[in-house]
Parts: sequence; structure tokens; C-alpha cells
Amino acid sequence: MTEKGHPLAPPRLKNDCFALPPGVDWTPVDTALGRLRANLSPVVGIDEEMAVVDALGRILAREAVARRSNPPAPNSAVDGYGFAHAATGEGPQTLPLVEGRAAAGAPFPGCVPEGRAIRILTGAILPEGVDTIVLEEDTASDGPHIAFQGPIKPRSNTRMAGEDVAAGDVALPAGHRLRPADLALLSAVGVGRVSVFRPLRMGVLSTGDEIAPDAGETMLETDRIYDANRPMLLAMARRWNHVPVDLGHVGDDRAALVARLDRSAAEADVIFISGGASAGDEDHVSALLREAGTMQNWRIAVKPGRPLALGLWQGVPVFGLPGNPVAAFVCALIFGRPALSVLAGGVWEEPAGFTVPAAFEKNKRAGRREYLRARLTREGHAEVFRSEGSGRISGLSWATGLVEIEDGARRIVPGDPVRFLPYGSFGL
Repeated sequence: MTEKGHPLAPPRLKNDCFALPPGVDWTPVDTALGRLRANLSPVVGIDEEMAVVDALGRILAREAVARRSNPPAPNSAVDGYGFAHAATGEGPQTLPLVEGRAAAGAPFPGCVPEGRAIRILTGAILPEGVDTIVLEEDTASDGPHIAFQGPIKPRSNTRMAGEDVAAGDVALPAGHRLRPADLALLSAVGVGRVSVFRPLRMGVLSTGDEIAPDAGETMLETDRIYDANRPMLLAMARRWNHVPVDLGHVGDDRAALVARLDRSAAEADVIFISGGASAGDEDHVSALLREAGTMQNWRIAVKPGRPLALGLWQGVPVFGLPGNPVAAFVCALIFGRPALSVLAGGVWEEPAGFTVPAAFEKNKRAGRREYLRARLTREGHAEVFRSEGSGRISGLSWATGLVEIEDGARRIVPGDPVRFLPYGSFGL
């Protein structure tokens, strides 16, 4: 496996990779996404080649080139009878059958003379002299002959060699994350091994004196809360095919946070920190990144969300998310997921949404893009959670996606078109 420092390891990100243009204060969502997309690059090295059957979820480091065509030879798409099209015409047709048949894995060894037909099964290689097939159910037979109604279109019910993928074609591009269907494609074109990136190690760290790191151990006093962000973000890492690295919890202790970040930089390729991303007295994440000379505090025009601290710690990218679980969830989906994909060697991933009628009312002010926890009714309309409060974690579980409302002002009434982004489009 390629480790940091190996010649195949990628170069580190530049210290100013998160810098915004001069004079930028509030950052629109599209601007923030554009900056991330333009300035990030893979931070993982390339593994040795691995077997396709073991490569599910891995990202191709090099394009996969077809070693053979699919299909490798002309073959039948149906069960029926094959013949030379030139020997047929319009109206009733009668052709004598040759002895034998062609089947998948058992090709006919001879040539079918023009004016004669052969029994042929699905997947069988077309014998010499056969270029067209008539469906079995469209024929009648007395044993030595078949009859059917013409005309039959030339090359009907046949597959041409390489009509799917030709030998030498790029079957899948570099940066593609392998899914079950991709393993089928690569196997079909003779690709048994692929070059893939090492899985991205996504570290997750929680901060704050008010946070209890493990739920259920003891009942807490009312001035403390259980850590909801760390299990959520670690689960996201697993769903996104990254390696989750639990970096634990650190209180509001500057020295302890420095020590934990130093250790984390050796254990993870990217670090997600929840809490401490603003500019308050106890927001040590922002302060430490600023002192390291790499911190950029993006005030993004998004609701829920807003503060997003970005920087590098010993060359490792750090994403400082809001401490509120709802805001952390939304920011991780909108900004974290596509950024992580690029850092892992993959393509920039955008969620696929679709337009549905609203089942709610809302007056939205201009200035911030909003993401409402939502789900679809039986009629296919988007209903939203009863409260927009970013502390209502139950709304994340209640919802099956987000309704995205554009940056400008808008009045929404039931039946108006809105854009629904299902959780599935974010890979969850």
C-alpha cells in the first residue's frame, strides 16, 4: 500500500487552497462549492493493483481498458432460427433446416448454406452464413422445415461483436468509484485487476467542554449534552466508502487540542472537527488554524450552517463544522461529501434532485440558501419538518431528504414547485 512519503504519494495541498478572493465576506453556496472544486486534489496514494472481485467501493486510479470486446463475437439475442437475410423476402417464407443447432458455449461447427436455416439459442455465436434470426414464436415447424411471414429486417435479433464495448475502449475512467454493476462490466471485458487509490482515512473529532463523548454511560447534568456529531459523521464516512477514524473528544483545552491534532494528522488524511469553527472565546479550532497560518473562516450564506472553518494542520486538510448537529449534517452533505470524493481521488459529486409540488407554506428572505428537512407524501409532494430549529435533531431522522430553496426571496404555497434532494442522492 502506498504510504505518505512514498514516491507515488500525491503532493500536499497548498497552504492557500482554501483562500477566498479579496473582499469576499458572505460566501454564496455556489461560490464556496466552486472554490472547493477548483482547489482540491487527491491526498491519497495509489495501491498496488487489486482483483476486480475485491474492488467494490474503491476508486480507479487509472482508466480501465477493455481487454476483449463485449460481446466478443456476433451472437443471438433470442431463441429462434438463423439464416442469411438475402435468401428471404416478403410474404410467407419456408426454409429447410440443417442438422444440428447453435447454443451458447456450443457453437455450430459448419456453415449454413444460403436458403437454409438453423436452430439457434440465446447467446449462441452466429454460424457462418447466418446474419438474421426470426423469433421461435413467430415460426411454425414440421420438423425438417420452418415457415414464417416475411419480410424480416436484416440482422434482426442479433448482437454485433463489440456493440456494447470494443476491445481497447475505455470501459471506466479514472476517478470512478466501483459499484456492483461496474464489476460486472469489467469482468465481461476481461479486466481482472484494476489500479485503485488507497481508501481515504476520514478522521472525526468532537470538541467542547459541554460534550460527553459517549452516550448512555451515565446520566448527564443538564449543562452537558451527549455527542451526536461524532457517530453521525463516522457513519457518513462508512457510507461514502471512506475509512472512518474515530479521533475522540477534546474539551476546551488549547494544549490538549494541539496534541490531538498532531496525532490526528498522522492517523487521518482529512480531519472533520465539529464545534469550535466560529470566532468565540472557546472556538479553539479556528484560533489554532489561524495561528498555523492556514485558516480560512468561510461565512457561507446557508441555513442551517454558516460558519465553516477550513485549513491545513501539518499538511492535512481540516474541515471545522458547526457544532449544531443539524448544521453539521447539512454542511457535511453539501460541502463535505463532494470535497471528500475529490480528496479520495474521485470525481466531484453533485446530488441529483428533482422537482415536486410543495406541501407547505413559507416566506423566505433573500440572502441565504436554505435546506429544509423534508420527505415525500404518498402523493409525491414535499412536506417539511414542523420546525426549522437547527437544534431539532429528530427532524433529520424524520426526513428522507432536503428541500433546497434558492438564494433569493421566495413565497412558497402548497402546489408550488420545489427541489427535493433525497438522502440517497448524497450516498446515504
